[in-house]
Amino acid sequence: MTNQSISSITKQLNASPTPRHLVAYISEQLNSAGFVDFSKQSINQNKSGYIANSGSLIAWRTGTQTARSGFRIVGAHTDSPCLKLKPNPEDRRFGFNTLQVEIYGSPLINSWLDRDLGIAGHIVLQNGEQKLFCSANPVARISQLAIHLDREVNERGLVLDKQLHLSPTWSTDSKSPNLIDWVAIQTKTKTTDIAHLDAQLFDTNKATVIGIDDSLLASGRLDNQASCWAAITAIIESPTSSSTLVVALFDHEEVGSQSASGAGGPFLEHTLERLSAGLGLSRIDYLEALKASSCISADNAHAVHPNYPERHDLANAPIINRGPALKMNSNQRYATSAESAAIFVAACNTAKVEHQIFVSRNNMPCGTTIGPITATRLGIKTVDVGIPQLSMHSAREVCGVSDLVSLQLALKAYFK
Repeated sequence: MTNQSISSITKQLNASPTPRHLVAYISEQLNSAGFVDFSKQSINQNKSGYIANSGSLIAWRTGTQTARSGFRIVGAHTDSPCLKLKPNPEDRRFGFNTLQVEIYGSPLINSWLDRDLGIAGHIVLQNGEQKLFCSANPVARISQLAIHLDREVNERGLVLDKQLHLSPTWSTDSKSPNLIDWVAIQTKTKTTDIAHLDAQLFDTNKATVIGIDDSLLASGRLDNQASCWAAITAIIESPTSSSTLVVALFDHEEVGSQSASGAGGPFLEHTLERLSAGLGLSRIDYLEALKASSCISADNAHAVHPNYPERHDLANAPIINRGPALKMNSNQRYATSAESAAIFVAACNTAKVEHQIFVSRNNMPCGTTIGPITATRLGIKTVDVGIPQLSMHSAREVCGVSDLVSLQLALKAYFK
Protein backbone atom coordinates (compact mmCIF):
# COMPACT_ATOMS: atom_id res chain seq x y z
CA MET A 1 0.00 0.00 0.00
CA THR A 2 1.39 3.39 -0.97
CA ASN A 3 2.07 6.09 1.57
CA GLN A 4 -0.58 8.17 -0.16
CA SER A 5 -3.20 5.45 0.36
CA ILE A 6 -2.22 4.99 4.00
CA SER A 7 -2.51 8.72 4.57
CA SER A 8 -5.87 8.78 2.82
CA ILE A 9 -7.52 6.01 4.85
CA THR A 10 -6.07 7.10 8.20
CA LYS A 11 -7.13 10.71 7.59
CA GLN A 12 -10.69 9.54 6.92
CA LEU A 13 -10.80 7.31 10.00
CA ASN A 14 -9.45 10.02 12.28
CA ALA A 15 -11.90 12.61 10.95
CA SER A 16 -14.98 10.39 11.21
CA PRO A 17 -15.99 9.36 14.74
CA THR A 18 -19.68 9.10 13.72
CA PRO A 19 -21.59 8.29 10.50
CA ARG A 20 -22.51 11.94 10.02
CA HIS A 21 -18.89 13.01 10.39
CA LEU A 22 -17.98 10.39 7.78
CA VAL A 23 -20.63 11.67 5.36
CA ALA A 24 -19.42 15.25 5.86
CA TYR A 25 -15.82 14.17 5.22
CA ILE A 26 -16.69 12.16 2.10
CA SER A 27 -18.85 15.02 0.81
CA GLU A 28 -15.79 17.27 0.92
CA GLN A 29 -13.77 14.66 -0.99
CA LEU A 30 -16.48 14.43 -3.64
CA ASN A 31 -16.78 18.21 -3.91
CA SER A 32 -13.04 18.45 -4.49
CA ALA A 33 -13.31 15.81 -7.23
CA GLY A 34 -16.00 17.76 -9.08
CA PHE A 35 -19.07 15.85 -7.92
CA VAL A 36 -22.21 18.02 -7.59
CA ASP A 37 -24.28 17.99 -4.40
CA PHE A 38 -27.89 17.19 -5.35
CA SER A 39 -29.09 16.75 -1.75
CA LYS A 40 -31.36 19.79 -2.03
CA GLN A 41 -31.97 20.06 -5.75
CA SER A 42 -33.35 18.03 -8.65
CA ILE A 43 -30.95 15.62 -10.32
CA ASN A 44 -29.98 16.58 -13.87
CA GLN A 45 -27.66 15.03 -16.43
CA ASN A 46 -24.49 16.13 -14.65
CA LYS A 47 -21.85 13.44 -15.08
CA SER A 48 -21.00 13.12 -11.37
CA GLY A 49 -23.10 13.82 -8.29
CA TYR A 50 -24.11 12.75 -4.83
CA ILE A 51 -26.89 12.98 -2.24
CA ALA A 52 -26.21 13.07 1.49
CA ASN A 53 -29.00 11.88 3.78
CA SER A 54 -28.18 12.11 7.51
CA GLY A 55 -25.53 9.40 8.04
CA SER A 56 -25.94 7.94 4.54
CA LEU A 57 -24.67 9.00 1.12
CA ILE A 58 -25.09 7.94 -2.50
CA ALA A 59 -22.61 9.07 -5.18
CA TRP A 60 -22.59 8.35 -8.92
CA ARG A 61 -20.91 8.85 -12.27
CA THR A 62 -23.44 8.91 -15.08
CA GLY A 63 -22.86 6.23 -17.72
CA THR A 64 -22.97 6.70 -21.46
CA GLN A 65 -25.45 3.82 -22.00
CA THR A 66 -27.30 3.41 -18.68
CA ALA A 67 -30.51 2.09 -20.24
CA ARG A 68 -28.61 -0.83 -21.80
CA SER A 69 -25.69 -1.30 -19.40
CA GLY A 70 -27.48 -0.57 -16.14
CA PHE A 71 -25.92 0.41 -12.82
CA ARG A 72 -22.74 -0.89 -11.25
CA ILE A 73 -23.26 -0.40 -7.53
CA VAL A 74 -20.92 -0.76 -4.56
CA GLY A 75 -22.64 -0.71 -1.18
CA ALA A 76 -21.20 -0.37 2.32
CA HIS A 77 -22.27 0.99 5.70
CA THR A 78 -21.17 4.03 7.65
CA ASP A 79 -22.08 3.02 11.20
CA SER A 80 -20.15 0.97 13.76
CA PRO A 81 -21.17 -0.53 17.12
CA CYS A 82 -20.64 1.99 19.88
CA LEU A 83 -21.88 3.50 23.14
CA LYS A 84 -24.38 6.30 22.60
CA LEU A 85 -25.28 8.81 25.29
CA LYS A 86 -28.83 8.53 26.59
CA PRO A 87 -31.13 11.53 26.87
CA ASN A 88 -30.70 13.08 30.31
CA PRO A 89 -27.50 11.08 30.86
CA GLU A 90 -25.93 12.92 33.80
CA ASP A 91 -25.50 11.44 37.24
CA ARG A 92 -23.18 12.12 40.16
CA ARG A 93 -21.74 9.14 42.04
CA PHE A 94 -19.24 9.20 44.88
CA GLY A 95 -17.44 12.30 43.68
CA PHE A 96 -17.63 11.46 39.97
CA ASN A 97 -19.83 13.10 37.36
CA THR A 98 -20.92 10.22 35.11
CA LEU A 99 -22.89 9.70 31.92
CA GLN A 100 -25.44 7.00 31.10
CA VAL A 101 -25.02 5.22 27.77
CA GLU A 102 -27.15 3.10 25.46
CA ILE A 103 -25.51 0.26 23.58
CA TYR A 104 -25.73 0.65 19.79
CA GLY A 105 -25.39 -2.55 17.80
CA SER A 106 -23.32 -5.38 19.25
CA PRO A 107 -19.97 -3.97 20.40
CA LEU A 108 -17.34 -5.92 22.30
CA ILE A 109 -18.17 -3.89 25.38
CA ASN A 110 -15.05 -4.92 27.32
CA SER A 111 -12.97 -3.21 24.63
CA TRP A 112 -14.36 0.16 25.74
CA LEU A 113 -12.87 -0.14 29.22
CA ASP A 114 -9.79 1.83 30.29
CA ARG A 115 -9.65 3.85 27.08
CA ASP A 116 -9.34 7.60 26.62
CA LEU A 117 -12.72 8.47 25.15
CA GLY A 118 -14.03 11.49 23.31
CA ILE A 119 -17.61 12.59 22.68
CA ALA A 120 -18.86 13.35 19.17
CA GLY A 121 -22.23 13.85 17.54
CA HIS A 122 -24.55 16.51 16.18
CA ILE A 123 -27.16 18.97 17.36
CA VAL A 124 -30.36 20.20 15.73
CA LEU A 125 -31.15 23.84 16.43
CA GLN A 126 -34.60 25.32 16.91
CA ASN A 127 -34.42 26.72 13.35
CA GLY A 128 -33.65 23.27 11.90
CA GLU A 129 -29.94 23.90 11.32
CA GLN A 130 -27.62 21.03 12.20
CA LYS A 131 -24.09 21.22 13.55
CA LEU A 132 -21.47 18.51 14.07
CA PHE A 133 -19.19 18.49 17.09
CA CYS A 134 -16.26 16.40 18.31
CA SER A 135 -14.18 16.85 21.45
CA ALA A 136 -10.63 17.82 20.59
CA ASN A 137 -9.25 15.86 23.56
CA PRO A 138 -10.27 12.80 25.62
CA VAL A 139 -13.02 13.76 28.05
CA ALA A 140 -14.32 10.45 29.46
CA ARG A 141 -13.24 7.02 30.67
CA ILE A 142 -14.91 3.77 31.73
CA SER A 143 -12.59 2.32 34.37
CA GLN A 144 -12.44 -1.41 34.97
CA LEU A 145 -12.71 -2.76 38.51
CA ALA A 146 -9.28 -3.46 40.03
CA ILE A 147 -8.24 -7.12 40.18
CA HIS A 148 -7.91 -6.80 43.96
CA LEU A 149 -11.70 -6.34 44.08
CA ASP A 150 -12.44 -9.08 41.53
CA ARG A 151 -9.85 -11.78 42.24
CA GLU A 152 -11.27 -14.43 39.88
CA VAL A 153 -11.71 -12.22 36.81
CA ASN A 154 -8.82 -13.83 34.92
CA GLU A 155 -10.17 -17.34 35.56
CA ARG A 156 -13.92 -16.93 35.08
CA GLY A 157 -13.80 -14.06 32.59
CA LEU A 158 -15.04 -10.49 32.78
CA VAL A 159 -18.77 -10.13 33.40
CA LEU A 160 -20.29 -6.70 32.77
CA ASP A 161 -23.81 -5.54 33.54
CA LYS A 162 -24.70 -3.35 30.55
CA GLN A 163 -26.78 -0.99 32.66
CA LEU A 164 -24.56 -0.72 35.75
CA HIS A 165 -20.95 -1.05 34.61
CA LEU A 166 -20.63 1.10 31.49
CA SER A 167 -21.10 4.63 32.83
CA PRO A 168 -18.11 6.78 31.88
CA THR A 169 -16.75 9.36 34.29
CA TRP A 170 -16.13 12.73 32.70
CA SER A 171 -15.44 15.11 35.59
CA THR A 172 -15.13 15.36 39.36
CA ASP A 173 -15.90 19.02 40.01
CA SER A 174 -19.48 19.49 41.18
CA LYS A 175 -19.50 22.82 39.34
CA SER A 176 -18.46 21.33 35.99
CA PRO A 177 -20.79 22.16 33.06
CA ASN A 178 -23.53 19.69 32.27
CA LEU A 179 -23.59 17.93 28.91
CA ILE A 180 -25.84 20.35 27.06
CA ASP A 181 -23.84 23.35 28.28
CA TRP A 182 -20.60 21.64 27.23
CA VAL A 183 -22.03 20.87 23.78
CA ALA A 184 -23.16 24.46 23.41
CA ILE A 185 -19.56 25.54 24.04
CA GLN A 186 -18.26 23.01 21.50
CA THR A 187 -20.69 24.17 18.81
CA LYS A 188 -20.55 27.88 19.70
CA THR A 189 -24.31 28.05 20.16
CA LYS A 190 -26.68 29.04 22.93
CA THR A 191 -28.08 26.24 25.06
CA THR A 192 -31.59 27.57 24.49
CA ASP A 193 -31.10 27.26 20.72
CA ILE A 194 -30.47 23.50 20.88
CA ALA A 195 -33.61 21.49 20.13
CA HIS A 196 -32.03 18.04 20.23
CA LEU A 197 -28.69 16.36 20.80
CA ASP A 198 -27.31 13.07 19.44
CA ALA A 199 -23.92 12.01 20.86
CA GLN A 200 -21.71 8.96 21.29
CA LEU A 201 -18.37 7.97 22.74
CA PHE A 202 -15.34 7.20 20.57
CA ASP A 203 -11.79 6.00 21.16
CA THR A 204 -9.48 8.98 20.68
CA ASN A 205 -6.47 6.88 19.68
CA LYS A 206 -5.56 7.61 16.06
CA ALA A 207 -5.54 5.06 13.25
CA THR A 208 -2.04 3.55 13.21
CA VAL A 209 -0.01 1.26 10.97
CA ILE A 210 1.54 -1.44 13.18
CA GLY A 211 3.86 -4.44 12.89
CA ILE A 212 7.59 -4.47 12.28
CA ASP A 213 6.74 -4.91 8.59
CA ASP A 214 4.04 -2.16 8.63
CA SER A 215 1.53 -4.75 7.45
CA LEU A 216 -1.43 -4.04 9.75
CA LEU A 217 -3.75 -1.11 10.34
CA ALA A 218 -5.27 -0.64 13.80
CA SER A 219 -8.21 1.71 14.26
CA GLY A 220 -11.72 2.12 15.47
CA ARG A 221 -14.55 1.77 12.93
CA LEU A 222 -12.66 -0.29 10.31
CA ASP A 223 -15.94 -2.17 10.08
CA ASN A 224 -17.07 -0.65 7.84
CA GLN A 225 -15.27 2.60 7.08
CA ALA A 226 -12.55 0.59 5.34
CA SER A 227 -15.06 -0.43 2.66
CA CYS A 228 -16.41 3.13 2.46
CA TRP A 229 -12.89 4.39 1.77
CA ALA A 230 -12.24 1.78 -0.92
CA ALA A 231 -15.57 2.47 -2.64
CA ILE A 232 -15.37 6.27 -2.61
CA THR A 233 -11.75 6.45 -3.75
CA ALA A 234 -12.56 3.91 -6.48
CA ILE A 235 -15.42 5.95 -7.92
CA ILE A 236 -13.46 9.21 -7.68
CA GLU A 237 -10.55 7.66 -9.58
CA SER A 238 -12.72 5.85 -12.16
CA PRO A 239 -13.44 7.33 -15.61
CA THR A 240 -16.89 7.46 -17.14
CA SER A 241 -18.19 4.02 -18.15
CA SER A 242 -21.07 2.72 -20.26
CA SER A 243 -22.79 1.78 -16.97
CA THR A 244 -23.72 4.38 -14.37
CA LEU A 245 -21.34 3.88 -11.44
CA VAL A 246 -22.88 4.14 -7.98
CA VAL A 247 -21.58 4.04 -4.41
CA ALA A 248 -24.26 3.66 -1.73
CA LEU A 249 -23.18 4.12 1.90
CA PHE A 250 -25.87 3.37 4.46
CA ASP A 251 -26.32 4.12 8.15
CA HIS A 252 -27.94 1.75 10.67
CA GLU A 253 -26.63 -1.53 9.23
CA GLU A 254 -25.43 -2.59 12.68
CA VAL A 255 -28.99 -2.41 14.02
CA GLY A 256 -30.83 -4.03 11.10
CA SER A 257 -30.95 -1.33 8.39
CA GLN A 258 -34.64 -0.60 8.96
CA SER A 259 -34.69 3.18 8.81
CA ALA A 260 -35.27 5.99 6.31
CA SER A 261 -31.51 6.24 5.71
CA GLY A 262 -30.75 2.52 6.08
CA ALA A 263 -30.47 -0.06 3.33
CA GLY A 264 -33.92 -1.36 4.26
CA GLY A 265 -35.42 2.02 3.40
CA PRO A 266 -36.11 3.51 -0.05
CA PHE A 267 -33.05 5.78 -0.27
CA LEU A 268 -31.15 3.86 -2.96
CA GLU A 269 -34.26 2.84 -4.86
CA HIS A 270 -35.59 6.40 -5.01
CA THR A 271 -32.19 7.84 -5.91
CA LEU A 272 -31.77 5.45 -8.84
CA GLU A 273 -35.25 6.35 -10.07
CA ARG A 274 -34.53 10.08 -9.73
CA LEU A 275 -31.21 9.58 -11.52
CA SER A 276 -32.94 7.68 -14.32
CA ALA A 277 -35.56 10.40 -14.69
CA GLY A 278 -32.81 13.02 -14.80
CA LEU A 279 -31.26 11.06 -17.67
CA GLY A 280 -34.56 11.05 -19.54
CA LEU A 281 -35.23 7.32 -19.07
CA SER A 282 -38.80 6.03 -18.95
CA ARG A 283 -40.07 3.74 -16.21
CA ILE A 284 -39.61 0.76 -18.55
CA ASP A 285 -36.09 1.92 -19.39
CA TYR A 286 -35.34 2.08 -15.64
CA LEU A 287 -36.60 -1.46 -15.04
CA GLU A 288 -34.59 -2.72 -18.02
CA ALA A 289 -31.52 -0.98 -16.60
CA LEU A 290 -32.02 -2.81 -13.29
CA LYS A 291 -32.03 -6.13 -15.17
CA ALA A 292 -28.56 -5.28 -16.49
CA SER A 293 -27.29 -4.07 -13.10
CA SER A 294 -25.21 -5.64 -10.34
CA CYS A 295 -24.06 -4.76 -6.83
CA ILE A 296 -21.01 -5.48 -4.71
CA SER A 297 -21.86 -5.34 -1.01
CA ALA A 298 -18.57 -4.61 0.75
CA ASP A 299 -18.42 -5.37 4.48
CA ASN A 300 -15.46 -6.78 6.39
CA ALA A 301 -15.00 -10.52 7.00
CA HIS A 302 -13.55 -12.52 9.90
CA ALA A 303 -9.88 -13.34 9.35
CA VAL A 304 -8.53 -16.53 10.90
CA HIS A 305 -7.55 -15.63 14.46
CA PRO A 306 -4.15 -17.17 15.31
CA ASN A 307 -5.24 -17.82 18.91
CA TYR A 308 -8.66 -19.27 18.04
CA PRO A 309 -8.36 -21.33 14.82
CA GLU A 310 -11.06 -23.72 16.06
CA ARG A 311 -13.65 -20.93 15.60
CA HIS A 312 -13.22 -21.00 11.81
CA ASP A 313 -13.98 -23.35 8.92
CA LEU A 314 -10.34 -23.54 7.91
CA ALA A 315 -11.18 -24.73 4.40
CA ASN A 316 -13.04 -21.46 3.82
CA ALA A 317 -11.37 -18.97 6.12
CA PRO A 318 -9.55 -15.86 4.85
CA ILE A 319 -6.03 -14.91 5.91
CA ILE A 320 -5.05 -11.29 6.47
CA ASN A 321 -3.16 -9.67 3.57
CA ARG A 322 -4.09 -12.35 1.06
CA GLY A 323 -6.87 -10.42 -0.61
CA PRO A 324 -10.55 -9.65 -0.06
CA ALA A 325 -12.93 -12.51 0.63
CA LEU A 326 -16.08 -13.66 -1.14
CA LYS A 327 -18.64 -14.12 1.64
CA MET A 328 -21.02 -17.02 1.09
CA ASN A 329 -23.97 -18.46 3.02
CA SER A 330 -26.58 -20.86 1.67
CA ASN A 331 -29.21 -19.47 4.05
CA GLN A 332 -29.00 -16.08 2.32
CA ARG A 333 -27.35 -14.22 5.17
CA TYR A 334 -25.09 -13.12 2.34
CA ALA A 335 -26.43 -12.42 -1.16
CA THR A 336 -23.61 -14.14 -3.08
CA SER A 337 -24.66 -16.56 -5.81
CA ALA A 338 -22.54 -18.44 -8.33
CA GLU A 339 -23.41 -15.82 -10.95
CA SER A 340 -22.67 -12.81 -8.76
CA ALA A 341 -19.49 -14.39 -7.37
CA ALA A 342 -18.18 -14.63 -10.93
CA ILE A 343 -18.56 -10.83 -11.27
CA PHE A 344 -16.23 -10.20 -8.35
CA VAL A 345 -13.77 -12.92 -9.37
CA ALA A 346 -13.55 -11.31 -12.81
CA ALA A 347 -12.88 -7.91 -11.21
CA CYS A 348 -10.10 -9.40 -9.05
CA ASN A 349 -8.55 -11.10 -12.08
CA THR A 350 -8.65 -7.86 -14.04
CA ALA A 351 -7.04 -5.99 -11.14
CA LYS A 352 -4.52 -8.80 -10.64
CA VAL A 353 -5.35 -9.18 -6.93
CA GLU A 354 -5.94 -12.36 -4.96
CA HIS A 355 -9.32 -13.24 -3.50
CA GLN A 356 -10.39 -15.71 -0.82
CA ILE A 357 -13.55 -17.43 0.43
CA PHE A 358 -15.36 -16.95 3.74
CA VAL A 359 -17.96 -19.42 5.01
CA SER A 360 -18.96 -19.69 8.67
CA ARG A 361 -18.92 -22.91 10.68
CA ASN A 362 -22.32 -24.64 10.91
CA ASN A 363 -22.26 -24.31 14.69
CA MET A 364 -21.41 -20.60 14.55
CA PRO A 365 -24.06 -18.67 12.59
CA CYS A 366 -22.79 -15.69 10.63
CA GLY A 367 -24.04 -12.14 10.66
CA THR A 368 -25.58 -10.46 7.66
CA THR A 369 -25.03 -7.36 5.53
CA ILE A 370 -26.82 -4.88 3.31
CA GLY A 371 -26.32 -7.35 0.44
CA PRO A 372 -29.49 -9.44 0.85
CA ILE A 373 -31.51 -6.27 1.50
CA THR A 374 -30.28 -4.57 -1.68
CA ALA A 375 -30.86 -7.73 -3.72
CA THR A 376 -34.40 -8.01 -2.36
CA ARG A 377 -35.37 -4.36 -2.85
CA LEU A 378 -33.90 -3.95 -6.34
CA GLY A 379 -33.90 -7.52 -7.69
CA ILE A 380 -30.33 -7.25 -8.97
CA LYS A 381 -27.38 -9.63 -8.85
CA THR A 382 -25.48 -8.97 -5.61
CA VAL A 383 -22.24 -10.36 -4.22
CA ASP A 384 -21.02 -9.96 -0.63
CA VAL A 385 -17.28 -9.37 -0.18
CA GLY A 386 -15.00 -7.95 2.50
CA ILE A 387 -11.44 -7.57 3.65
CA PRO A 388 -10.42 -9.93 6.48
CA GLN A 389 -10.02 -8.38 9.93
CA LEU A 390 -9.56 -9.26 13.60
CA SER A 391 -11.41 -7.88 16.64
CA MET A 392 -14.59 -7.12 14.73
CA HIS A 393 -16.89 -4.82 16.73
CA SER A 394 -14.09 -3.89 19.13
CA ALA A 395 -13.46 -0.24 19.96
CA ARG A 396 -10.22 -0.83 18.05
CA GLU A 397 -10.00 -3.30 15.16
CA VAL A 398 -7.18 -4.63 12.97
CA CYS A 399 -6.96 -5.34 9.24
CA GLY A 400 -4.25 -5.93 6.66
CA VAL A 401 -2.76 -2.92 4.92
CA SER A 402 -2.42 -4.59 1.50
CA ASP A 403 -6.00 -5.92 1.64
CA LEU A 404 -7.30 -2.35 1.66
CA VAL A 405 -5.65 -1.46 -1.61
CA SER A 406 -6.54 -4.87 -3.10
CA LEU A 407 -10.22 -4.19 -2.43
CA GLN A 408 -9.95 -0.71 -3.91
CA LEU A 409 -8.25 -2.07 -7.06
CA ALA A 410 -10.92 -4.76 -7.43
CA LEU A 411 -13.70 -2.16 -7.12
CA LYS A 412 -12.02 0.06 -9.72
CA ALA A 413 -11.83 -2.93 -12.07
CA TYR A 414 -15.52 -3.66 -11.43
CA PHE A 415 -16.38 -0.05 -12.27
CA LYS A 416 -14.59 -0.39 -15.60
